[in-house]
Amino acid sequence: MKIGNIQKTSLIEFPGLICCIIFTQGCNFRCHYCHNPELVLPEKFRDTIDEKFLFDFLERRKKYLEGVTITGGEPSIQPDIIESIKKIKSMGYKIKFDTNGSKPEIIEKLLKENLIDYISMDIKGPLEKYNEIVGIDVEIEKIINSINLLKESKINYEFRTTVVKSQLEINDFEKIGKLIKGAKKYYIQKFVPSKLVNEEFKKEETYTDIEFEKIKEVMEKYVNFCGIR
Repeated sequence: MKIGNIQKTSLIEFPGLICCIIFTQGCNFRCHYCHNPELVLPEKFRDTIDEKFLFDFLERRKKYLEGVTITGGEPSIQPDIIESIKKIKSMGYKIKFDTNGSKPEIIEKLLKENLIDYISMDIKGPLEKYNEIVGIDVEIEKIINSINLLKESKINYEFRTTVVKSQLEINDFEKIGKLIKGAKKYYIQKFVPSKLVNEEFKKEETYTDIEFEKIKEVMEKYVNFCGIR
């Protein structure tokens, strides 16, 4: 597992648990608004962190941490991700896994082997806008398969969408709602300009608080819970 960074403590990333965050290096998407360019763009990669350092750290922190969040980048593209998660799980940690849903075969294996306790999947937009938003040609059927795997699973999960005004219209959320209809939890996330994969996106805007409430009303017709971040 290529580790780009480790955040040693988080009180908010894994709902209800104190966790650390492992940021894997590398991603198969190129979302313009992504705020981790050093984990996505090879020309911005830094030296990776040795796995031995990670596991020594997790061993020392057993008394203080309850969970481990694995994010990226895109962790599902790591060739040894299953084995790495098995090792972390064997140490007694609960696992939260963040994904873009492009590798349903990895999600299915993680679920079948009871290796994860919480999964968070990005919904980039309505299916017809996926390629434009993520910057590559996406196998849409794989996204649909991943959505269905989460909805049919018995673990806690959430879907989430980062909202850039120029990419998503308010009526797009009717399509997103139908796509994930019946989901347990869905979050709409405000785009915040920072360091980005596409620096030109620093000029972009998100919606107002009032408009976000309208989006929330739309989504509440389709999901059990909708929150704003």
